[in-house]
Amino acid sequence: MAGELLSKFVNSFGAGLVSVSQTLGVTVSLVKTQVTQGVNAPGSRVAALVGLVGGGVHGTAALMVDAQGFASYVNAMSGGMIPPDLEDNVALSVVGELTNMVSGQTLMKLDIEGMDLTPPQIIAGENIKAVPPQKPGIVSFTLPFQVAPQGNIYLVVSLHG
Repeated sequence: MAGELLSKFVNSFGAGLVSVSQTLGVTVSLVKTQVTQGVNAPGSRVAALVGLVGGGVHGTAALMVDAQGFASYVNAMSGGMIPPDLEDNVALSVVGELTNMVSGQTLMKLDIEGMDLTPPQIIAGENIKAVPPQKPGIVSFTLPFQVAPQGNIYLVVSLHG
């Protein structure tokens, strides 16, 4: 059951990320050869983490972005008016808003009664590695996406227990 549920979450979040990115004018493509179990998001500089709660589900989803991917989304969402500065809270909030948009689409696709999401928590730094935590009882999957013309965004979905 946990594997089937994880698969639904991974597919729904992945489709949501692609759809929202297209709406914003950002081209992303899944790098199928690098899809992995666990957390694998090399070079990540910004992450937005949401909790999945209710409806018999307990887990997390994170969007983790490298510097070039971050710049692509900040430019797309601000029309180029906000510089993609990793030290600027306004620029960092773009990843939180992107996560809200993707999560909203995912909730509609999943349609699990009673399920809700926590507001995104934004984490910034160099080479973020363990978002969400890697512990026994937590099953995680990482979907890497290439952002055109350059950069990466990683979707990490985890279900607990």
